[in-house]
Amino acid sequence: MTGLIAFREIVLKVHSRCDLACDHCYVYEHADQSWRARPKVISPEVISHTASRLAEHARDHALPSVTVILHGGEPLLAGTARLRLVCEEFSRALTGTADLDLRIHTNGLQLGTRYLDLFDEFGVRVGISLDGDRAANDRHRRFADGRTSHPLVLAAVALLRSEPYRHLYQGLLCTVDVANDPVAVLDALVELEPPRVDFLLPHATWETPPVRPDGAPDAYARWLLRVFDHWERLGRPVPVRLFESLLSTLRGGPSLTESLGLAPTDLVVVETDGTLEQVDSLKSAFEGAAATGFNVFDHTFDQVAAHPGVRARQLGLAGVSDSCRRCPVVRSCGGGLYTHRYRDRNGFDNPSVYCTDLRELVDGVEGRTALRETAPQLSDPAELARSQEELTRILLARLHADLGAEPGWARAWELLAAVEQAGEAGADALDAVLDHPFTRTWVLAALDAAREGRQDGPEAARRLTALAVAAVLRGGLDLPAEVAYRDGEVYLPTLGLLRLGEPGTEGRAALHVTDEGYAVRDGRTEHRFGPAAGDARWQPVRTWSPGPDAAPVALEDLDPYRNCFPRPPRLRLGTGEAEEWRGRLDRAWALLHKAVPGFARAAAAGLTTLTPLAGGPRAGGWGEAGRHGPGALGVPYAAGVRETALALLTGRRRTRLRALTEVADLYALDGEWQHPSPWRERPVPVSRLLADVHERVAVEAYRRATAAPEPGGSDRIHRALDRLSEAAELTVTGKRLVAELRYELKAVDA
Repeated sequence: MTGLIAFREIVLKVHSRCDLACDHCYVYEHADQSWRARPKVISPEVISHTASRLAEHARDHALPSVTVILHGGEPLLAGTARLRLVCEEFSRALTGTADLDLRIHTNGLQLGTRYLDLFDEFGVRVGISLDGDRAANDRHRRFADGRTSHPLVLAAVALLRSEPYRHLYQGLLCTVDVANDPVAVLDALVELEPPRVDFLLPHATWETPPVRPDGAPDAYARWLLRVFDHWERLGRPVPVRLFESLLSTLRGGPSLTESLGLAPTDLVVVETDGTLEQVDSLKSAFEGAAATGFNVFDHTFDQVAAHPGVRARQLGLAGVSDSCRRCPVVRSCGGGLYTHRYRDRNGFDNPSVYCTDLRELVDGVEGRTALRETAPQLSDPAELARSQEELTRILLARLHADLGAEPGWARAWELLAAVEQAGEAGADALDAVLDHPFTRTWVLAALDAAREGRQDGPEAARRLTALAVAAVLRGGLDLPAEVAYRDGEVYLPTLGLLRLGEPGTEGRAALHVTDEGYAVRDGRTEHRFGPAAGDARWQPVRTWSPGPDAAPVALEDLDPYRNCFPRPPRLRLGTGEAEEWRGRLDRAWALLHKAVPGFARAAAAGLTTLTPLAGGPRAGGWGEAGRHGPGALGVPYAAGVRETALALLTGRRRTRLRALTEVADLYALDGEWQHPSPWRERPVPVSRLLADVHERVAVEAYRRATAAPEPGGSDRIHRALDRLSEAAELTVTGKRLVAELRYELKAVDA
């Protein structure tokens, strides 16, 4: 079957009875009472068939690993002999097919060394249910005669924490009761040093709502936020999956728990009689809610995966109610646990019965953490630059892993290392060539070629050698600097193009630093070139300054990797053309500083390279952002002053946003969200809408300042910002960017 999501987690019911009488247990106290008709203990036949089915499923779907959770009732009541058979059968069946992750979820009352020795033998990790301190635990987790279970659970946890069993300790599961003291509950759990704590909302539906002692619709949120605040004060001493899931989704990452987020379910339950069922919590909804009609003897796991009830929990955003789809926190809460949405009249097509709690909880966690969770690159240009520099080095290291065995590459890499070790001058020179925007272009192209199996190792080595030699020359270093040239020339990134022979010739030449610039030795002849050498065979990279206090910007019309923009670059400009272009850039920059000085200063920050592009301005005058590192911009050579000014402004806005998205998560990429756009006929993803707004705020400011406003332009931007403010896929950093754009527009409207 196609389109199925494979099961990676199996809940295996090894015993259907329990030695406690917890009054909040969904198995025994809620709507579905099917446990009464099932065998108390799982049979060897069910164990064997389930193991075979799982191995078959893992093999068919090429799963690298699967998890089997031993469950109940109380699984320890099955006894060591039956649990050993489970471990042996599943280990045998999965060997050579997939890694097996065995776990057990227990109340701990029966836990002793005979069980832990067995679990140690097979690597079975142990999770224990405990609702906090004694007062909290005794509220629900008692024996049938009312006796406390708390001392026995603590003894079990103490044994599990001791050597040689500590490595089996998986964590504690705590069901929330708002009548308990949240601070005392967390303190009691933290004292036991669990590897992880899971807080679980008590199972409830719209037909059987959760207990709310004060009648408040956000009682559970307020309780959990008090736990969160205390967890923060303690310095997050243990991982809490509920909170870490929220923090993950707010940063754009995945949900870490089935009870929150939009990740599809990948779990199936096997009852003691071999019946295959959906997630166990559905027993809280109605009799037979978890049933599929399948069993391990007659049906495959793929048949269960195709069941409508299972597929309904794999639809992501499309699987939640209409009101949830329009909610800005849906990516974090996911509409809540599927079971908690149930209502008799329309099934599961509802928000969670904990909807108000979940909204309050997500907003509360975000409000408490947004400032420190916001990526620093958004507000700190220096941090953005550092992150981009690091990204280029990471990509280059990845390329080195592919090409390190190529002799020419290895020699160039050694020279780069020598430059880096040559003191401050060497480090600065290396930074200059690696941070050149088209270094990123080359690395990305080479990585693409390696991935597609068409890598030209010698060509990549020539570029790396040219980078290393350029760093040697820039740093004035006394290091051997030999370049390989082809077609009679070599480009030295950030410096210029050196002609060493006739077109079509190849060879090698040694370069070194002189008092006047640089020199190249070809046989017995030394040719000098550089800023003051005047050698006709040397074409230097020209520069231009956007202002008296600004750093020079390279007018890059030589680098072979400048061909990374949506339109082709111009060939080398003649001397007159270059001067004419400089003058046009001067006038365009002066216009920007007069019209929108704040935006102009922001556009100048980090601009290092301008490339003249073929043709005139595009409609609207947008500048070109290509596949390169930050700092580069492509500008149509034939554009007039006003169009050039607009191209500089919009191009820099575009490259800044691209640089941000490369090192910071502004939005999640795991959904199919589409948003109406004031500028486009069809709905667009949040990335496109954000890019449009990011550019158009600056354009609106420019047009107003130059007496050419777009009718309704500001209103359109406001509508788009309102839509972005409600976008569930924006991270805390993305939301902060939207707030900044709103502030910019407010200044424009003033």
